Amino acid sequence: MNHSFTPTIRQLRAFVAVYQSGRLGTAAQRLFVTQSAVSMLLRQLEEGLDTRLFDRTTRSLQPTAAATDMLPTAERILRDVDALAGGFRDLATLERGRVAVAITPTLAGFLLPEVVRRFGESHPGVRVVVDDCAPDQFVARVLGEHVDFGLGTPERPGADIETEPLLRDHLAFVCRRDHPLAGRRSIRWTDLAGHPVITSRGGYGVRQTVDVTAARAGVALEVAGEVSFLSTALWMTASGLGPSVMPSAFARARGDAELAVIPLSAPRVSRDISVVTRRGRSLSAASRSFIEMLRAQWG
Repeated sequence: MNHSFTPTIRQLRAFVAVYQSGRLGTAAQRLFVTQSAVSMLLRQLEEGLDTRLFDRTTRSLQPTAAATDMLPTAERILRDVDALAGGFRDLATLERGRVAVAITPTLAGFLLPEVVRRFGESHPGVRVVVDDCAPDQFVARVLGEHVDFGLGTPERPGADIETEPLLRDHLAFVCRRDHPLAGRRSIRWTDLAGHPVITSRGGYGVRQTVDVTAARAGVALEVAGEVSFLSTALWMTASGLGPSVMPSAFARARGDAELAVIPLSAPRVSRDISVVTRRGRSLSAASRSFIEMLRAQWG
């Protein structure tokens, strides 16, 4: 026996078809090939194994003891191969699969609900896993391949990740309708003087951008409250605990009629919310479809 020999799938299919039918012609019809092709596949298999698998008679092929011993293994291999191929087809056609995304709770609350609902209706066999994490953790979740991709604004884009902008957001002043600045069409950063605000805690989320911009505008920002998640800042503002500074898209997505969302200007500060992937990693068909749906919703 040639110890480096490995039977091919075609050879195993020919072997099983001949074993079950006992005739080359019938096996050839079942496999949609010529009779000579089946004969050649059997000969290659027998030569590679250095074992006779069938005794030839004038009317049929009779399996040898070796063929009978080999049949269950060959059938199991073919079942597994067919199941594997079917699984790949299901993944490619989104009949089943998994999409895992890392995102902060703040972004998840306004970016994902409608998209997850629509995606689930279109592809009920695909499971969506939302890994909601802190802003300083979502890139690590992507790099560690705990998820397929992330959604957010990387604090320090590096060589190991790729980013594709999904939407551009602008910082805004959010306040109740009874606030003195609520009637403005826009608010300059210098107008924040004397108005303590609620924003992200130091080193978290948009806080660095807020601090740097206020300093450049010459404003000593008064911070009335610090939060980890902007959803907390929003309910604090709605409860009358003070105005807040946050991305406008998030504030508007909450749809609170009692709150005014006013663009901050001079300077106007924007940030890109991006699809973040590990460089060199290919996305599954399910992930690509999910991202396309995100772009249709927000792009």
